[in-house]
Amino acid sequence: MRKILMRADDLGYSEAVNYGILKSVQDGLIGSVGLMSSMEAAAHGVKLLQPEKIALGLHFNISIGQPAADPALIPSLVQTNGEFKPSSEYRKAKEDFVVLEEIIIEAEAQLARFIELTGQKPAYLDGHAVPSPTLFHGLEIVGKRHGLKYSPLPQKIEDQVTIGQTQVLMHTGSSPEKDGKTCLEELLATPALPGVVDLLVYHPGYLDEYILQHSSLNIRRTAECAMLCRPETRELLATNDVELVTYLDL
Repeated sequence: MRKILMRADDLGYSEAVNYGILKSVQDGLIGSVGLMSSMEAAAHGVKLLQPEKIALGLHFNISIGQPAADPALIPSLVQTNGEFKPSSEYRKAKEDFVVLEEIIIEAEAQLARFIELTGQKPAYLDGHAVPSPTLFHGLEIVGKRHGLKYSPLPQKIEDQVTIGQTQVLMHTGSSPEKDGKTCLEELLATPALPGVVDLLVYHPGYLDEYILQHSSLNIRRTAECAMLCRPETRELLATNDVELVTYLDL
C-alpha cells in the first residue's frame, strides 16, 4: 500500500485562506496543516481548526507581514518599516544575506507564538520557502533544540529526506503548468518506493483582498481546494490502494 501525506501550507495567511484550508480538512484529504503563527489571521485559523483532528505544524515565515521577534534583533530579515522583506528580495539576491543567529531568534519567537495560540508544540516544523540555505540550517537547529520533527526542503526534487523515523519524498501538489489532479495522477503512475512516504504540498484557500494584494499564488489556491474536496479525487486514491498519513505517523 502506497502511503501519501497531504499537507496544506499557509494557515493564518488571511481569513479567506483559513476558510479554504478548513474546507480541505473537513470535506477533503488534508490531514496536516502548517500555521504561520506570526500572521494577524493566525488566531482566526487556529480557532477554525481547533475541533479538527489534524497534525498542526509551524510553517515558519520570513517573507510576509510582521515578525514575531523585535525587528531590531533581526535586521537582515526586515525592511525599514519593520515588516519582513518580500520573497522577491530573496529570489533576486546573488548571495544568501540571511544571518543564522537572526533566523534562530525569529524561529524561537514564532514557536513561542505557536504554543501561545495552540497550547501545544507543533507536530512538525518547516519553512515557507525562500531560497536561503541559512534559513533551513536555522530551522534544523531549532527543531533539534526542541525535539520537533523538522520537515526539510530537499535540494533536488528527487532527493529523499528523513522526517522523524521515515524516509519521505516531496512532490508539488500543483504548478502553473500542471493542475493538482494531473500531478496526483502522475505520482500514482510511478511505482511506490518501499518504506517511503510521498509528501504532496498544497496551498488550498479562498481569496480576499489581503491575499490578492500580497501573494502571487491566488487562483491556484481555489483550484487546489476544489480538487482536494472532489469525491473523484478520493476515489482515485482508493483505486490506487493509497493510505493517507500525517506527520503524527512519521
